[in-house]
Amino acid sequence: MADPDLYAALGVARTATEDEIRKAYRKLARKHHPDVNPNDRKAEEKFKEISFAYEVLSDKEKRARYDEFGSQGLAQGFDPAQAREYMRWSQGARRSPSYETFTSEGDFDLDDLLGGIFGGGLGGRRARGPQRGADASGEIEVDFLDAVRGGEVRVQVAERGALRIKIPPGAVTGTKIRLAGQGDSGAQGAPAGDLYLTLHVRPHAFFRREGNDLYLDLPVTLPELVQGASVEVPTADGSVTMKIPPRSQSGRVLRLRGKGAPKLGGSERGDLYVKLLAELPDPADPRLEAIAKELEPLYQGRDPRAKLRSES
Repeated sequence: MADPDLYAALGVARTATEDEIRKAYRKLARKHHPDVNPNDRKAEEKFKEISFAYEVLSDKEKRARYDEFGSQGLAQGFDPAQAREYMRWSQGARRSPSYETFTSEGDFDLDDLLGGIFGGGLGGRRARGPQRGADASGEIEVDFLDAVRGGEVRVQVAERGALRIKIPPGAVTGTKIRLAGQGDSGAQGAPAGDLYLTLHVRPHAFFRREGNDLYLDLPVTLPELVQGASVEVPTADGSVTMKIPPRSQSGRVLRLRGKGAPKLGGSERGDLYVKLLAELPDPADPRLEAIAKELEPLYQGRDPRAKLRSES
């Protein structure tokens, strides 16, 4: 599989400065963000591609390894020093007349060296004959709602390019996914090893998660708080209608049962807690000041900050 060009993904030159990389990412992120392009899988995949590219190129150490070794240098357990040593040996061996007859029975074991470079953990010389490929591991970022809902997504995996993986509903940061046969190739026709991916869940723009419960701050108008209303509320599964009781205070929390995240590996779901936050009309509207003066008498004899002073 071709090595992905992370610079091309952001549309910058390999000599681009940190500032140029950051500006290119922000421009593309605004264009392809899933919130701007709902239900657009191509935009979602493009956003994940540029996010992975920025994660690597904005990190000096990762960028240096990528520039020197390509995506292979981003693999977990990769040892740059041993990789350089192997390349020096390889270049020297190819110039040597004895290159064709070289074996690992010399001063060092090539199999051990390669195992150290790629984190294979071979623990000594390999047995001769067919041998199953080594397992591999990596880390990937997934969107918040993809982790909550689960399903099949396309991700960029260092050294292996684009892969489609199935995320279990209710996944959290640290959840591990096994991809059978996606590890290192086996020797002499033996099966490949497996690939183990550790998930990192990106924060969401307005949802947050605690256990299996989700939390949302919902802007509402003063008439909706005072008179009550039926309003649309976003959930992980789409919008639902929620009733705001009359005479509700700003800051009141309402619960939507079963609208949270599913328990990983089970059918039980958490709840969605919606916090009502009053939003004033346009502050520049000259009528607002007159309305505020009319409301002042309603606060006489009632100090909204009394509880704060009593507990301080």
